[in-house]
Amino acid sequence: QVQLVESGGGLVQPGGSLRLSCAGSGSIFSIVAMGWYRQAPGKQRELVAVFTSFSGGTTTYADSVRGRSTISRDTAKNTVNLQMNNLKPEDTAVYFCNAVIRERLGSQFVSYWGQGTQVTVSS
Repeated sequence: QVQLVESGGGLVQPGGSLRLSCAGSGSIFSIVAMGWYRQAPGKQRELVAVFTSFSGGTTTYADSVRGRSTISRDTAKNTVNLQMNNLKPEDTAVYFCNAVIRERLGSQFVSYWGQGTQVTVSS
C-alpha cells in the first residue's frame, strides 16, 4: 500500500508565503507523476503544480499560480514540495498531494491522493 503524507498548511496573510511538503511511502517501484491540486469550497478540484514526469522533471503550473509558486522534488525520498509566494485570498483551499505510482515492475499505474491540508489566506 502507498501513503502520501502532506504537511505545511495553515493560515497566512495576503502577500505571505507558505511551503507545502508531501512524502510518499510504502510500496513504490516508480513514480510517474506527482504534484499538487486544490479544492476551494463549492468548486471542483484543480491542478496547481505537477511534475508530469517525476524522473525527468517536467512541470506544469496553473496560470493562476505561475510566477508565484515553485514545485520541487527529491526523487530519492519520493517527496514533492510547493513553495507559494505572494499568496492571495483566492488561494484559500484544501491542497491535495497526488502521485501516479507503479508499485512493482510490470504493474499498472495507480493514482493516490493525500488527505489534504488546509491553506487559508486572510488578514
